[in-house]
Amino acid sequence: MIVLINMSSWMVDTFALTPQMYQAIPGLICCTVVMYKLLKWMERRSYLAAIEKARTDRKKALGGVEKAVLEFKVSGRSRDTESVLSLSLLELHEQLQDGSLSPDSVLFAYMEKALEVTKLLNCVTEFLPECQTQLKNLSGKKKGLLYGIPVSIKDNINYKGYDSTCGLRKFFHQPATKDSVLVQVLKKQGAIPFVKTNVPQSLLSYECSNPIFGQTVNPHDHKRTPGGSSGGEGALIAAGGSILGLGSDTGGSIRVPAAFCGICGFKPTGNRLSSQGIRVSLPGQKAVDAAIGPMARNVDSLALCMRALLCEDMFLLDPTVPPIPFNDEVFSSSKPLRIGYYESDEFWIPNASMKRAVMETKQLLEEAGHTLVPFKPLRTQSTLNELIINGMSADGGSTLFEKLKGDIIDSTLKDLLFVNTVPKVLKKILYMFLKPFSPRISETVKCLGGVRSIYELWEQHIARQAYCDEYIDAWKSAELDVLICPALGPALIAGYAGKVTATASYKIIFNLLNFPAGVVPVSTVTEQDEEDLKSYVGYCNDLWDRTFKKGVSGAVGLPLAVQCVALPWQDELCLRLMREVERVTQKKKVV
Repeated sequence: MIVLINMSSWMVDTFALTPQMYQAIPGLICCTVVMYKLLKWMERRSYLAAIEKARTDRKKALGGVEKAVLEFKVSGRSRDTESVLSLSLLELHEQLQDGSLSPDSVLFAYMEKALEVTKLLNCVTEFLPECQTQLKNLSGKKKGLLYGIPVSIKDNINYKGYDSTCGLRKFFHQPATKDSVLVQVLKKQGAIPFVKTNVPQSLLSYECSNPIFGQTVNPHDHKRTPGGSSGGEGALIAAGGSILGLGSDTGGSIRVPAAFCGICGFKPTGNRLSSQGIRVSLPGQKAVDAAIGPMARNVDSLALCMRALLCEDMFLLDPTVPPIPFNDEVFSSSKPLRIGYYESDEFWIPNASMKRAVMETKQLLEEAGHTLVPFKPLRTQSTLNELIINGMSADGGSTLFEKLKGDIIDSTLKDLLFVNTVPKVLKKILYMFLKPFSPRISETVKCLGGVRSIYELWEQHIARQAYCDEYIDAWKSAELDVLICPALGPALIAGYAGKVTATASYKIIFNLLNFPAGVVPVSTVTEQDEEDLKSYVGYCNDLWDRTFKKGVSGAVGLPLAVQCVALPWQDELCLRLMREVERVTQKKKVV
């Protein structure tokens, strides 16, 4: 015992802080803070230098493409660019198949147009010079369904030797080691991937801006967003710089850009197309199903792409994909359909132009001989909050924050991040404060806290399946073949879409259900729509409603779309409805 007491006294004497050491503590703290700030500054400076280099490299690549296009023109092998660009995908396909048009004249025509478009819209992140090598390798090979067709691909789709950034620093300067399965299948079918296109930071936004490549703008109005997250694809295709593209869709990321830009976009049933080699920002979440799908100017182009991708090559490369080839009989059928419809999901009240787009389409379909019946969507608000929002933030946002660690946060993402970074205690206080003013916003804030246990997460999975079963039962009770409903629109002024993420309700519900869904442009905003917008109050004239109203205002002449939906694995039936909607609305325009 005496020995222990003596040792204790020795340790106290030995490690006791002297007055001089106490005086040094503030200095040490200051030095530590200064060093931390200095390291952060150096890290940020290094990142900014890397961004500047990426933009310089892209500018140099643009110059290389311009040179290649010019050399091709003087070679005497080029065709009239405008005549090539004026062809539909099916016309292009036919002429390439019969040899009346050469693949090189098509590729260089689209390379030239993509250059022109991206200088205006900032939609292309990478030009893929390997496309010229692939062009040479086409000679003498069997002609696939997409032989000689230039295809644009979204940033997060792996192409060997190039980044799939998702607009994030974390994935910057990490080139893919091999092509994604879909890129491999495109090449086997004779298609030529030639550019990668821009996305919002993290992919979790209906904007299209990130710190690496900047902001992409809408081709119809440069003050507006083309939508997200496949916004670069939507802008490039709508402006004529690509005839076919691939996007991805976790909560409307194909359908929103297609609607905003006035083109067609299709989200298949999840895993109908391979997702191997597709980068996502929230890997592991099971609240909603992501899907890869085509974007193009018309529905026949989407169908041709699906027909080409649903082939033996894909089923062999990715055995997890069900080996179900494209069903032409279903797509080509002319049998009248029993079509459900609704104007509002009763969570996000649509503006007058969105309602009009649905009701005019409903009338045209009835006149064409189809049966239209009203359908009531099931509990959108509680489902969005408790199953989707709570499910996607089940980890408390830790996966997203890990991906954004050390990144420069894009201004369009700050609203979403702010709500997620608020501590749980403050979220509860915010919920109580907001409840009297906006029950809708307060309920959403309440559901952003994540789950408390694995048991609670599994309970969510069970609840999701129960909701899907109930929705399908309601669908069957109404004896529906397919469904039409609103598509978000018109395109919002840049910066506004990031503030009203809850508008996802119209799209993300079909990711939860895993229903195939697509959008078709049917109309444009009228002066009367703009006048009616003045009296729009939405759900309860809360902050979201007022922000949305400002964001969609001043949009006369901009595209409007409707959304078409079918049951899981009935992708061809969904495309058939889309083609019928396209036919009846185009017929009206001609008349």
